Amino acid sequence: MCEKFKKPTASFDRLSLGLEMKLRLFVLMLTAVVVSACSATQPAKYDNSLALSSAAEGVADAVRFTPYSGKSAVGLLEKPYFISFRARNAESYGHSFVAFGERDSAGNIPYDRSGVLIPLMTEIAGLHPASTSDVPYSIGHVVPVPSETGPSDGDTEIAYLQNELTIALSPGEYRKLYSFIKELQSSRPLWHAVAYNCSSFTNEIASYMGLDTANHILFPTNYIESLKNRNPDIESI
Repeated sequence: MCEKFKKPTASFDRLSLGLEMKLRLFVLMLTAVVVSACSATQPAKYDNSLALSSAAEGVADAVRFTPYSGKSAVGLLEKPYFISFRARNAESYGHSFVAFGERDSAGNIPYDRSGVLIPLMTEIAGLHPASTSDVPYSIGHVVPVPSETGPSDGDTEIAYLQNELTIALSPGEYRKLYSFIKELQSSRPLWHAVAYNCSSFTNEIASYMGLDTANHILFPTNYIESLKNRNPDIESI
């Protein structure tokens, strides 16, 4: 037989009050940590020496796949390099990142016949928890966790690509941007799902290039779409 419910005693009330006060204190401390992380990692305002402008009619919505032509565009095209703001699908809500490097002689992004970016011509930069385990990822929805800023599983494969904004760069533009990305990668040690996530990281790169940034809380594919909509004069190759 189950014991009947008893009205809490005064001592139990005092215990509950104590636990409630501790819980409130924990929430306040947690909020302070998140706000501190957020304020320390917001996209900076850069002296925009790399502002890009193109007389474009619009941006392409389709994700295109053309295998590598067999020859680099370096020395052949005025803008032989590229940066691609990208979103790919994942088991959760996806991931945003940038791919950058050399175009091929036809002006396309260099993929092999399987639809994988050619590693000798391209690199990936993106912020994500520094573990393949789901534990840091889950914890990172509460407090900041250690991060990595290189490629993650699926970043190089067009099969997982959902949306992109790809911009051609001159050698001078690319050298400046490459240096900035490398510096950014070395100075962003933490990931947080809300305060500073993968889209916050790509926003810093977009800001450096003079682009209008998008809401980093959007799902990655919507984030890239918003980035395109906010920069209608930027031509996507």
